[in-house]
Amino acid sequence: MTIKVGNIVSHTGGLGWGSGKVLEVTATLAMIQFSDGKSRKIAASYFCTLEPAAPDSYVPPPEAAVVAKPSRPPRMTKKK
Repeated sequence: MTIKVGNIVSHTGGLGWGSGKVLEVTATLAMIQFSDGKSRKIAASYFCTLEPAAPDSYVPPPEAAVVAKPSRPPRMTKKK
């Protein structure tokens, strides 16, 4: 199987991960975002463990809400 960016795949050893979308491919690895919400790097030597999956089987993880940090009050300076 040829691994390309945008492919939907499943990993034979990680069935609990769900289907994944290939985000990046280099000569040595592929970065895949799986339906369980985790991105995993799969080494090129393990590409044989990836199988094509149905495009509608990939469910992207929900977007995390951005929470603003409360601002800190300014520091007090020491008098000399």
